[in-house]
Amino acid sequence: MKIIVTGGAGFIGSNLVRLLIEQTEHTVLNIDALTYAGNLHSLSDLQDNTRYQFSQTDICDSDALNKVFNDFKPDWVMHLAAESHVDRSIDGPGAFVQTNVIGTFNMLQAARAHYESLEDPQKENFRFLHVSTDEVYGSLGETGLFSETTPYDPHSPYSASKAASDHLARAWADTYKLPVLVTNCSNNYGPYQFPEKLIPVVILKALRGEAIPVYGKGENIRDWLYVGDHADALYTVISKGQVGETYNIGGYNERKNIDLVGLLCELLDELKPKTDKTSYSDQITFVTDRPGHDLRYAIDASKIKRELGWTPKQDHTSGFRKTVQWYLDNTEWTQQILDGSYKMERLGTEQK
Repeated sequence: MKIIVTGGAGFIGSNLVRLLIEQTEHTVLNIDALTYAGNLHSLSDLQDNTRYQFSQTDICDSDALNKVFNDFKPDWVMHLAAESHVDRSIDGPGAFVQTNVIGTFNMLQAARAHYESLEDPQKENFRFLHVSTDEVYGSLGETGLFSETTPYDPHSPYSASKAASDHLARAWADTYKLPVLVTNCSNNYGPYQFPEKLIPVVILKALRGEAIPVYGKGENIRDWLYVGDHADALYTVISKGQVGETYNIGGYNERKNIDLVGLLCELLDELKPKTDKTSYSDQITFVTDRPGHDLRYAIDASKIKRELGWTPKQDHTSGFRKTVQWYLDNTEWTQQILDGSYKMERLGTEQK
């Protein structure tokens, strides 16, 4: 297959592109606008691979997108490009509406025009996978799980923009018969994650001897999904999934934020102990919670297991250990980011 991956220079996208190149025989065109979180260094080892191509294209540019589709003629589209950080969406919601809503509209329109130009069997094989988040469902209480039929209840500009894009994708499937599949996943972690998200922030601030910020009392709960498992699930869905269906992807790995931060500190104590023998957990500092912070997310991933046979490979601790070790082994990658404009500063405190 010829596959377009949007956002392929980002965190999840780069891990997906690597899986497709290393574990399949497909050809991949990576489309990425290379905004602050896009980093081609994450794929530097693939740049000479004959099955990998890159196009610096903004999904908000409909003319450029149409040209990409006309030139590459994809069999499958895996749409991951998005603004994804809740704190940034609080400070600057406009970019989230543009990329996540208008950009997805442009992708659907370009895919639709391409799809309608195809003849069988290419038309029968075409797929458009829209990748989304569990945050569209809102917040859970102490019990319960998000299923594919949970009503949408987004609380942040980020989750609202992703909810809108999900609705667009499903509407194009219903109205124009575009062969769409949708996935909603829990919090990802692992190699190549831009250091504004919780896990890389904890690791890097710990190593730099800085305060490790924990929002509120650290009681917010997330279901954590190793990015390699997520990439495997996305390939499973697009290759085996039923057109028109939604599949929730979770790690079966719920943790309170404070417990997760404690685990990361324990792993750092083991893998890179301080010379003074103190614990990295001494650096934990509680900070003012962010506005609209959902209490708990948890995914019911039984449908993708039952229908497609997918389950996560990483357990409750193995993925976190692999992640801590990766950041310890790849300081050059993180330093390239920290040498630039991003300095791990607090975002998302504006309430205008």
